[in-house]
Amino acid sequence: MSDILELNGTIPDDCAGFRLDQALAQLFSDYSRGQITKWIKAGYVLIDEEIHRPRDTVLGGEKVSIHAKIEAVDESWIAQAIELNIIYEDDDVLIINKPAGMVVHPGAGNHQGTLVNALLHHAPTLEGIPRAGIVHRIDKGTTGLLMIAKTLQAHNNLVTQLQERSVLREYQAIAMGVMTAGGTVEEPIGRHHIERKRMAVTASGKPAITHYRVEQRFRAHTHIRCKLETGRTHQIRVHMAHIRYPLMGDPAYGGRLRLPKGASEQCQEILKGFRRQALHAGSLGFIHPKTQKEVSWSVDMPKDMQQILAILMHDQQQNS
Repeated sequence: MSDILELNGTIPDDCAGFRLDQALAQLFSDYSRGQITKWIKAGYVLIDEEIHRPRDTVLGGEKVSIHAKIEAVDESWIAQAIELNIIYEDDDVLIINKPAGMVVHPGAGNHQGTLVNALLHHAPTLEGIPRAGIVHRIDKGTTGLLMIAKTLQAHNNLVTQLQERSVLREYQAIAMGVMTAGGTVEEPIGRHHIERKRMAVTASGKPAITHYRVEQRFRAHTHIRCKLETGRTHQIRVHMAHIRYPLMGDPAYGGRLRLPKGASEQCQEILKGFRRQALHAGSLGFIHPKTQKEVSWSVDMPKDMQQILAILMHDQQQNS
């Protein structure tokens, strides 16, 4: 499915001598230079009724007409009446608290019941936004806050903020093992060389930075908060496993379950029954694309993680 975007304007005189793509990025600042370059190369941009190249020099005063086809959501994606936990919504952005078990994008084996299906039902205009407006994603087993852009301008703005690492994304997690202190993991992440569905710390990967701090230590676990500078797939899960403090319940990177020595049967049963990574996207903040003011939201951990912390606290008190 695609949508048509029409833009018209005049190149300012103070852009004289600029490359065409530079001048248009200033003229239409709601859109990235990369996106504009793609439109120029695709022939969607006319300068005084003629097609030009991105590197062509402008004189100032030229008439610009853009008639661009915007590739939006996949035509196979359908709207479904699925309940959403909406934290905030206005004409430009939508903030969702995603539950555990919900897949973000439709894919192999998950064509329905995803966040995208729910969003297309809630706001049908998202059909005209790339990836139904979803700017970043969290894993199926992870809970917490996601931002969705409701306009093309908001989408470009939020993507740019992510690229500039100015978006606040703070997670709460329960790691296995007792950490002595917080720190930073700065290790590149890429596809595992054998198991392609998994990620790994690898020299050929993309830069990835995770800051973490200790909230509370237990006998065999640590409650931590993590802040992301980058947003690589499975980043916190991979980084914590790399420093040998994997997230509790993580089916891909957790390894063997660790139980406090001499833990009660109830404690063991609850810990063994936790079947997803103990990871929650609890805080999210950015500059609002329309108002240009700082906005932020926080949501409590889901009940299953709260139960884990409660039983770990009880275990600690019983064995101190």
